Amino acid sequence: MLSFSTCWNSARHTSGAEMIQEILDLGIHRIELGHGVKVSLLPGIVEMKEKGAVEITSLHNFCPLPVEVLKASPNCYEFSSHRSSDRERAIRLTKQTIDTAVRLGATRVVLHLGTIRTMKITTRDLITMVENGLIYSRKYTQLKLAMVREREKVSAFYLKRVEECLKPILDHAQANNILLGIECRDRYEEIPSEREIPELLTRLGATTGYWHDFGHQQIKHNLGLTDHFQWLKKIGPQTIGSHLHDVEWPNDDHRPPFSGEIDFKKLVSYLPQNILFVLEMNPRRSKADIMTAIEQWRGLFPE
Repeated sequence: MLSFSTCWNSARHTSGAEMIQEILDLGIHRIELGHGVKVSLLPGIVEMKEKGAVEITSLHNFCPLPVEVLKASPNCYEFSSHRSSDRERAIRLTKQTIDTAVRLGATRVVLHLGTIRTMKITTRDLITMVENGLIYSRKYTQLKLAMVREREKVSAFYLKRVEECLKPILDHAQANNILLGIECRDRYEEIPSEREIPELLTRLGATTGYWHDFGHQQIKHNLGLTDHFQWLKKIGPQTIGSHLHDVEWPNDDHRPPFSGEIDFKKLVSYLPQNILFVLEMNPRRSKADIMTAIEQWRGLFPE
């Protein structure tokens, strides 16, 4: 089932109806509301929903955008933050996103869980080395292993903090029949890691599922942090949705499918049937290129 994220065009519209119509013109009537949707766009979105012009499949936390935040910023408040005020704000805004999802008839909300901000070695350090042609060097391997060890020392503390924040959110989601998608991230310092996801989903229970981001996982694959194919083969049965975009080596993501290096045909075979695929395009990607990718996708994966 193919949907389309408003992350492509929400920043250039002042009318929610016009934003929706631009996506409808691509030939897609299912839409995910991204984390850049301002409160002022909601009336137009509701109008299009009530007219039956669009199906809202999912929302990406935080949606609508917090009024004090000027541009799309899904990590503006984190469940992992050392500030209790930020964690409390993240909880309130997530509940608000769930309420908005219910209002619009969506069934899923996508979550980022947080970041380990104390890490001295980060994914950006690895990318810099890859860009300098050092991916197969001993120095790169040593740096990568040092980053993993650094994260492992503190990950339990941050996971516990995140899970405490999620408790009231899980209750609110369950009461409103909303599924929460825990998204894999592109940076190793973000939460959760692939090692942590299966057990975390078990602890969180049936209100949650895994949300696969093809581009994020490919970046980690390119950096030697995961194996995209083996990971999706393992986690596939727990997947409830995905963000669909391609990557050009090593980390140029949010490209139209089939314009990069991802082997979608093989990877999709690991996922449950009728899963939600949400095209998540960079605003710079052209309408023509996106429509070509949609046609190719439907040719390979007819609904």
